[in-house]
Amino acid sequence: MTTTAPLLAARGVSKAFFGNPVLRDVSISLQPGRVHALLGENGAGKSTLINLLSGALRPDGGIIEVDGRAVARMTPALARQAGIAVVQQELSLTASLSIAENIGLGAYPRRFGLVDYQELAARAKAACELVGLNEKLSTPVGQLSLGRRQMVEIAKALYRKPRVLILDEPTSSLSATETRILTDLLERLRSEGTAILYISHRLNEVMALCLHVTVLKDGTCTADRALEGTDASGLVRLMVGRDPGDLFPRWQAPPSPANAISVRGLSAGLMHGVDLDIRTGEVLGIGGLVGQGQEDLLLGLYGAIPARTTSAAVNGAAGLPAGVPKANALGLAYVPADRKREGLHLIHPILTNMMLPAFARLPALKLRSRKAERERGKGLAAQLGIKGDLGRPAQALSGGNQQKVALAKWMPHDPLVLLLNDPTRGVDVETKREIYLMLRGFAAAGKAVVLLSSDTPELVHLCDRVAVVREGRIVTTLERGALSEEAIVSAAMGAEKQKVAA
Repeated sequence: MTTTAPLLAARGVSKAFFGNPVLRDVSISLQPGRVHALLGENGAGKSTLINLLSGALRPDGGIIEVDGRAVARMTPALARQAGIAVVQQELSLTASLSIAENIGLGAYPRRFGLVDYQELAARAKAACELVGLNEKLSTPVGQLSLGRRQMVEIAKALYRKPRVLILDEPTSSLSATETRILTDLLERLRSEGTAILYISHRLNEVMALCLHVTVLKDGTCTADRALEGTDASGLVRLMVGRDPGDLFPRWQAPPSPANAISVRGLSAGLMHGVDLDIRTGEVLGIGGLVGQGQEDLLLGLYGAIPARTTSAAVNGAAGLPAGVPKANALGLAYVPADRKREGLHLIHPILTNMMLPAFARLPALKLRSRKAERERGKGLAAQLGIKGDLGRPAQALSGGNQQKVALAKWMPHDPLVLLLNDPTRGVDVETKREIYLMLRGFAAAGKAVVLLSSDTPELVHLCDRVAVVREGRIVTTLERGALSEEAIVSAAMGAEKQKVAA
């Protein structure tokens, strides 16, 4: 039995928004020197609990304790003073500021009333070294990839030397190497007595890192116990309330396909000299270590960045689309990885976000039919399991439901090719299952799906083929029979020579 007072705890906290209960009588204790998992489906109340622990929200009932003492009113300032740092899934960085300025933001060292940039650089450099960031401290954060921005966010938390570190989906956009760096760092912090709260939908990470787990379902606590003796399937049962079925749809060989897209000698961004055929009726995976050019491949195909080819054909039309409107007209749709910054307008209603592609195609001076839009939105929401008032702002939805909206907005336009950039990043098991079923159904209807994913098991079990990218080139394309995590990782890391294939 633990006798040490927890560094941070919630006792019987409850929270409701507009009369809708989000948390009901939830308790959690974060002990020094322990990595504690917080699990639950999207919408279970995890983000609300984090915000209560860090002072961003006040509980309607219950108390927050620091070092065993109740805090009358927790605020972000008090949380910082108590050594509580949070790394949110959705990053809180300022793109125009440098790495050093972002890391020290809100806690700049000062001398004679002015920012001491020399001291800031020294302290920021120390935080960067902990997470393996070797970019120049003067680099604007907006120039970094999503994975490197994630590492800056973690360094920003470490800059304050926290006693309690809360990590929300910290590896969702990290490479395998960056994930190993983070894992080693957490073990070091744990050994030094830091209390760590770890939120992740990657259950293999939870089983490897954590000693204790709290599980939320529909705003209530369904489990709070040691992880010893529990397997991944048991955790899923606690989260969803039933035995987990097969996560991935049953695979069937696609029919003899034609090429939806065929390119030769494609160069776009970091990619160069790419030969690629994307077939109708298939899910083509794009794998490799983060930052090798995979995103530029999708953006080049979509006309979102300049691209050159020796030859290309897209759905029967010669050449790549010259710009996004032309790509949409040719039947291409793109869902970005950063749904909050690039995929949705969070302050606008859910229905408005669902209709965004339709607005772009609306002829000038043509009146909109509000009734038709509402009916179409209701149909999409029912199809994807998005519940509640569609007039709410999109930011009111959980991350998984936001991702559903980012996908749903394209469905009425019946795209022929769906380009997806990490569509299941940070979403729960059940939402992943729903997205997988949707994608396989899309392919079964004779459409093409291109799936860029940082989740290697997802590539192995969902895709018909996987093109592995390294240093801006496709180094191999693995057919279904040759797909394995080992084969993808080996090709991505250059562990063995691979034949370049289209």
